[in-house]
Amino acid sequence: MVLIVVFGVALLVAVLLSGLAARTVLSTSFLFLVGGALVSDGFLGLIHITPDSEIVSVTADLALFAVLFTDGMHVSFPKLRANWRNPARALGLGMPLAFVGMALITHYLVGLDWTTSFLVGAVLAPTDPVFASAIVGRKEVPAKLRQLLNVESGINDGLALPVVLILIAAAGPTSGHAEASLGKIALELVLGLVFGVVLPIAVIGLVRFRLLGAEPKLQPLLPLAIGVILYATCHLTHANPYLAAFSAGAVLTARSIEAKEAFEPLGEALAELAKFAALLVFGALLTPQLFGDLSFGGYVAVALAIVLIRPASLLLSLLGTRFTRQEKLVAAWFGPKGFASVVYGLLVLQAGIPQSEEAFTLIAVCIAFSIIAHSSTDVPIARMFHVDDLAGIPAGREDSDAQSKEAPADVRA
Repeated sequence: MVLIVVFGVALLVAVLLSGLAARTVLSTSFLFLVGGALVSDGFLGLIHITPDSEIVSVTADLALFAVLFTDGMHVSFPKLRANWRNPARALGLGMPLAFVGMALITHYLVGLDWTTSFLVGAVLAPTDPVFASAIVGRKEVPAKLRQLLNVESGINDGLALPVVLILIAAAGPTSGHAEASLGKIALELVLGLVFGVVLPIAVIGLVRFRLLGAEPKLQPLLPLAIGVILYATCHLTHANPYLAAFSAGAVLTARSIEAKEAFEPLGEALAELAKFAALLVFGALLTPQLFGDLSFGGYVAVALAIVLIRPASLLLSLLGTRFTRQEKLVAAWFGPKGFASVVYGLLVLQAGIPQSEEAFTLIAVCIAFSIIAHSSTDVPIARMFHVDDLAGIPAGREDSDAQSKEAPADVRA
């Protein structure tokens, strides 16, 4: 119950400061991260959460699923078919380069063995757009840039998972059976994709029957029902929930733009709540002992992961594209490590492989610094594209009056 009170207080503070945060380097994500750290055993001791606590994996898992489901709804298949090359470059070249680069600096600077170093590289390879919302969510930012970041981050979680699982098997006592698990991993990915495509198509088909259909006030709950069923089904069948979530959101938008528009406000709010809850819980793991356990070489590796590995790998993958220099630099910078890395890092820790604690410490500190760096720079960088009104709150009263007059027209549209 203490955790719920802390979450409520943090949520209230975040809402009250959200207007300021959306115009400055202040970040609501950072507030929850710091809030979780302050109430943990490392400081005030109001809540006791350890990496093996079930609430850690559950909240991170839910947050990642919710974010990917709503992110999938922003994917336009016609636009993706016309501009698939840029996301393909980021996923097919940029992500492997980041994976290998992170493994190299982990091995040579932190001293982990090669298998564990590549495991850390696989965990930290996926990117998370939720901490760059001022970029991905702004229509004023070039569409091809938003699409690149959105599609890359939505798909790379599913691509990284099989590599993570295979490397965990290779690093542990069952390393000789790593190949035997490859078929199981592939099946989980395929099942996730199938569930994510079939379920929304089936539900939308049901809605179109003459005797069925949702009344307006309940329409936002239709995609929510799909998400709940999909999440439970994936966990019951061990299908990949993240690939399922992203594909379901994309298919839902393609099959029913009405369902997408009805659900979007509710979906964004639920994704934000899940994100904040996961950040609060993850922040509780960031104790002084955790930061103290990381070596100097580990901190150098974290810095290089954020300012060198991701930027260099994506810039190389975008050579020869039609992005402007400014767009390339923005895309290269926004490679935040988020909930996928949290979930995969917990898998590493819970696997009990040699050097798992050292690997998790490096992963957790890298995620923490990445969240701070990327969530506090999204607004300033968005302003490079001359984006105004980042908070959605007009600067003056006249603008507010004008917006309120235009609201009915927007609603009717």
